[in-house]
Amino acid sequence: MGVEQLVRALGAWQSAGVPLVDALDGALREAVLDGRLRVGGALPAERRIAEGLGVSRGTVVAALARLRESGWVRTRHGGASTVQLPPQAAERIAPLSADGSGGSIDLRRAVPAAPRAGYLAASVRALERAGPALAQGGRSGAGLPELRASIARRYTREGLATRPEQILVTSGARAALALLAAHLRPRVAAVENPTYPRALALLRGAGARPVGLRVTTGGWDPDQLRAALAAAHGGLAYLVPDFQNPTGALMDAATRRDVAAAAAEHRVTVVADETLRDLHLEDPARLPPRIRRAVLVGSVSKAIWAGLRVGWIRAPEAALVGELLHHPLSEPLSAPPMEQLVAVELLDELDPLLERRRAELRAQRDHLAGRLAGDGRWDFTVPQGGLVLWLRLNGMRADAVTARASAAGLHLAPGQGFAVDGTLGRYLRVPYTPPPATLDRIAAILDEACGPLPG
Repeated sequence: MGVEQLVRALGAWQSAGVPLVDALDGALREAVLDGRLRVGGALPAERRIAEGLGVSRGTVVAALARLRESGWVRTRHGGASTVQLPPQAAERIAPLSADGSGGSIDLRRAVPAAPRAGYLAASVRALERAGPALAQGGRSGAGLPELRASIARRYTREGLATRPEQILVTSGARAALALLAAHLRPRVAAVENPTYPRALALLRGAGARPVGLRVTTGGWDPDQLRAALAAAHGGLAYLVPDFQNPTGALMDAATRRDVAAAAAEHRVTVVADETLRDLHLEDPARLPPRIRRAVLVGSVSKAIWAGLRVGWIRAPEAALVGELLHHPLSEPLSAPPMEQLVAVELLDELDPLLERRRAELRAQRDHLAGRLAGDGRWDFTVPQGGLVLWLRLNGMRADAVTARASAAGLHLAPGQGFAVDGTLGRYLRVPYTPPPATLDRIAAILDEACGPLPG
């Protein structure tokens, strides 16, 4: 890029009282984040930058040295300095709507932002090998063979032997549940209380009558679990055993065995939603084995990005995949081939991405929990994984607290929205996906929203 272009991109970068090196370092970072400086673009020579900005060459050399050390600039020996986006800047966890960048903080959906640099690189690689897919009619049946194979390999590595024939790719986890509900047509569905609201609406829309079973941050109520599976005789049970949404509970091995036994006794098809299983924030070896003979539903929405509409069904037997493929909703609920190609690229490098995300989420979970701990106005359990804290408010209704928080610019989901029966009026879901500074603001707004009414 030319010096004139760089000067325009930086604008009025100097600030009174701020050392020139600090101001130039910060201005260059902001210009990259705002897109005013193109990632991959080569900077002018240090001498020309100094002349264009009207500063000494030493100031430019010192600022560029900082940027190199922190990963914002790469300089090859004898070559130009190139702008780049360091991993810590590219891998934001919360989307812009949830990190306070736009003023308000919207946490009604607990979703991560895309891993920007990795996603863009994967998209380029997917385009480069899209020829065979583009030569087809745009339908992928059960899914692209390479994607089904990649998903099957991940299950097998985790101890659940899986063949590609047992995988059916869909346009997300909800699409997978919609297809299963349409195929099985349950009259009754056993569901956790609380549960994921959109899954509950989907099951009701499919004609199923939901029967709730109580879940707390401490686990599943065994009596209600057995009663709900008995009530769903011949039907379906929708469970989130791994870091349950919204309680964050992790189902222990004994409860999973009880679920499998009761489901077999009452001929209930257990659909286990595993979209949060990869977001364990403690020891992954402590994850219990999966529920025996459950139909597993997964997606990349929480591990990678909700905008990548790729999910799947892992069937206990390949025959179920064949049956589902014959359902008229199978094709409309399938994932576009190009998105599947991007998913293939990202799944091949998912482990390092997940490690970075887990480290950030662990730090953010502990930061928010530390800010909220020891306050008698609420109780909560720090979850072993997932994306949220599930607060029980003491002496306050969640709808009143969320209304006051919303007026202060913080939008949260009250517990009633997750309830099967309109209960849970004293619960509040608080995602810890935003960065620490935003979490501090969230804690401050909650403090005000749960305080006494003004004068």
